[in-house]
Amino acid sequence: MFTGIVEEKAKVVAIATEGSNKHFTIQCSFTRELKVDQSVAHNGVCLTVTKINLSDSTYSVTAVDETLKRTNLNFWKTGDEINVERGMLMNSRLDGHIVQGHVDATAICTSIEDKNGSHVFVFENDGSYKNLMVEKGSVTVNGVSLTVVDVSDFSFSVAIIPYTMQHTTFGSLKLGDTVNIEFDIIGKYVARLM
Repeated sequence: MFTGIVEEKAKVVAIATEGSNKHFTIQCSFTRELKVDQSVAHNGVCLTVTKINLSDSTYSVTAVDETLKRTNLNFWKTGDEINVERGMLMNSRLDGHIVQGHVDATAICTSIEDKNGSHVFVFENDGSYKNLMVEKGSVTVNGVSLTVVDVSDFSFSVAIIPYTMQHTTFGSLKLGDTVNIEFDIIGKYVARLM
């Protein structure tokens, strides 16, 4: 369980393929605090730490075929920065919203508008999840907890403050980039019941 409050931008330092799986080696400042079997969100994808190398502050995670098909992990390259967050502590404030780290879909960035300090990003997908979003509701984009500004059948927008632009990968996001989307868990259950 996560909050969508990104701890830092980590770096992908190595990628290895084994069968249909991919192993990613990640470098970040809190590697020394991790342990094998711990869950960490990577651009919103919950992956298990499988190996830790303290000499270069790296750890490894593995993504299976299902994860690779459903997320943007296949687009990662060595040197890329990604948003990372460790699991939520149950005795602390929930500053974002309830995030499972289970990506529902991907979307394409189709517009980035500078609003004189803030930025509005528009993302499009195939419309199959149109009933899972509401204006001013919660959504997670590449692991970042955000409020939906506008929503239509095939797109939605979010507004990004300068702090988020600097401290997450939103600062380097470009038109045409694919992002991971996790819809609000409460909305998903309500939609299922309906």
